[in-house]
Parts: sequence; C-alpha cells; structure tokens
Amino acid sequence: MTENVISVENLTKSFGGRTVVDHLTMSVKKGAIHGFLGPNGSGKTTTIRMLCGLLTPDSGSGTCLGYDITREGERLRRHVGYMTQRFSLYQDLTIRENLDFVARIHGLSNPRQKVSDAIERLGLGGREKQLAGNLSGGWKQRLALGACTLPGPDLLLLDEPTAGVDPKARREFWTEIHALAADGLSVLVSTHYMDEAERCHEIAYMAYGKLVVTGTVDDVVAASRLHSYLITGPDVHQLQTALELTEGVDLVAPFGASLHVCGHDEAALERAVEPYRARARTKISRSEATLEDAFIHLMNASKDNFDDG
Repeated sequence: MTENVISVENLTKSFGGRTVVDHLTMSVKKGAIHGFLGPNGSGKTTTIRMLCGLLTPDSGSGTCLGYDITREGERLRRHVGYMTQRFSLYQDLTIRENLDFVARIHGLSNPRQKVSDAIERLGLGGREKQLAGNLSGGWKQRLALGACTLPGPDLLLLDEPTAGVDPKARREFWTEIHALAADGLSVLVSTHYMDEAERCHEIAYMAYGKLVVTGTVDDVVAASRLHSYLITGPDVHQLQTALELTEGVDLVAPFGASLHVCGHDEAALERAVEPYRARARTKISRSEATLEDAFIHLMNASKDNFDDG
C-alpha cells in the first residue's frame, strides 16, 4: 500500500461565523504531485495553512509527514517547503543573499556550496547579484522555489505558485516540479490552470469549503458523467444562448470558433443539437468531456458558503 504523506479527516475552520473549510477529508500519496483546485474563496489556502501547522483547525484531525498538524506544527514545518501566493523573500537582497539567508536560518552544512548548487539547478546562474525586487514574475518564482527546496524538505506545499507568470515560465516550473517528484519529493499544489491540473498524478477539487471530488484526471472527468458535442462553423457563438435554454443541455462553453455542448442525458443532448445539423457550414460531432467541463459543472452544482440566499 502506498504511504500517505498527508492524511486528514473532517478538518473544519471558520472565520467570523463563516465556515471556510467544511469537514475536509483527504490524503496525498508519497512521491506524488497532487493538484488542489477550486475557485477563489474555496478554502484552498486555509487548508494548506492548516496542513503545515500555521492555522489550528476548529475541529478534525490529521497528520502531515507523520506529525500531528494540531500539536506538532513547529516540528512539522522543519520538513515542509511552503511557497505562498505572494513573493515573500527580501526584495532589497540579491538572489544569492536571499538564498544564503535561508541556508543560515536552517543551519545547513556547507551553505555556500548548497546555494551555488540551487542557483545552477534552477537556471539562476549569472543573475546571482540581481536584486529580488527587480526580477520578473517568472524569475521570482524560480527564486522562491529555490528557497523552498534549499533545506531539503520532504513535502512541498505550493499555493498558486504560477499565478501571473508567462506560459514558458510555467512550463519550466512544472518541469522542475516533476524532476523533484521523480527524486521522491511529495507535492501539493493549488492552481487555477487546467493544463497544470492535467500534469498532476491526482487532483482534488474544492468548492466553497467542501471537497467535491478527488482522483486522477480521468477519474474526475468520468465521474462528471457528461456527454459532449463539438459545434463548429461561422458565428456559432450566436447559438450559445439558445442552447443554454434547451432541455438536455447542462453546459455550453465557447472554445475559439467552436462551442462545447455538454449534458448528462445522452438522448436529450442529441435532440438538443439535432436542429442545428441543417445549419449552413455548421459541423456537429461527438467529443469527449474535458477536465474544464467537469469543473465548471461541479462549481455550478455547488452552493456558495457566503451566499445568504
């Protein structure tokens, strides 16, 4: 049986009378990259902070790397690399100075060599003397990842680490994450990007404080039980409103010059798209539901925990 590095049960946390995390039960396997998805305000950041002992849950229990998250937070944090949403290193220090500081804080042996190795591994060579505050988002991201991994943690908790960086920097970041996981490092990463979710070994989707679904990408898409059609042709976006009001259609999403039309009832969905087959220069074909389709459906079916209605 694969060992779990994170195992929590019924974690609950409220702020100001609002339940932000609601009886969350989840696990993360050792050596896996586990994606953590959900809309803003769904409780992902609060959960991550509870997992590393920075926040105490109102109720529930769990372990992270074998440490009790409610009683052994200080010991736990020595073995976890936590990358926050906002860049949290010193803006007025250089790349090397920031990493030297992290190495000293953690009391690493041979710190200069380890800092040099991290700079080389992350492609920061030649930039050591640049001030952190002058770096672009992608280079700040690399520096933050270097600081997280420098002490040799057993687990990385990454809170939307690629927000605001360009696609090339995101791809390079994920290449490094997979290399770290291949060396045995376990990773829990929150993201809004579907392409990043598909790079994870397993994913968990959280909506309004509740864990909705977890599993592999294929598991999550299959669990949505959505059937799908792709409609292409000139001005197909003009059909969106009508389709959304048609029985049998649960979801319509534009993709460039196409519409992705989904529904749970296969026969009803076929009847819904049938009238448009005669439309000039319009092509309708069966397609596979995507991860994005599944997540939009899950979000539409979830109740906002800040909705008083």
